[in-house]
Amino acid sequence: MALFSSRKPVVFQHSAYGATRRRRGVPRWLMLILTGIALGAGGVLFLQSSYGPPRLTAEESQQLHHDLNAANIEKQRLQAQLDQFSHGQQEAQSNASRFKAELDTARARVAEQQANITALIDSIPADPRGTSPGISSATFRNVEGNLDYQLLIMQDSADKPEFNGKMTLVVEGVYPNGRVATINLDPIPFTVGHYGFVRGQVPLPNGMRARLVTARITEGEDTRLRATRTLRVR
Repeated sequence: MALFSSRKPVVFQHSAYGATRRRRGVPRWLMLILTGIALGAGGVLFLQSSYGPPRLTAEESQQLHHDLNAANIEKQRLQAQLDQFSHGQQEAQSNASRFKAELDTARARVAEQQANITALIDSIPADPRGTSPGISSATFRNVEGNLDYQLLIMQDSADKPEFNGKMTLVVEGVYPNGRVATINLDPIPFTVGHYGFVRGQVPLPNGMRARLVTARITEGEDTRLRATRTLRVR
């Protein structure tokens, strides 16, 4: 009876094994995270120091900055030269187009003048002797002790090859003392296609003044006469 009649109060226990005390401290999961972070940072530092590029010193960093600025300045200079070259090229192309247009205009005018000259030449009477080449016209003048000459020599067809000839001038003139004489001047070489002018001046000896001139034309080294014409001197 004594066993069931105890007056001590009965305390309710949360566990069958009695009261327990909650332990305080850092959670295990947090410790794992912090450990992983530390290991990762250490690994990164190890890789950078072992295999990464070397770090620059202050002097090297300053030199690199200086080189970069110099490279930028050089780039700007080259870009300015390129812009100037491009501008010059555009201006040259513009001038070339203008010059080409002017050249085309000049060629058209020359072609027109050439056609007019050809028409005029064709209208000139041929050599009265009917030779080819022939002396279609000739002009002789006394100019300060020289004989000035200009002859138009023509072949009868534009398809004929060039004529390589020599012209000998036979001059009948008067010396200052009144003596009349006839002289042969040195041969004058010339080449003519369909037509051409032979002009120039030759000195007359001892103050002679020409009165009559005969032009004689031969071909190359051949002495046979191909054309001749006699005219008075103006």
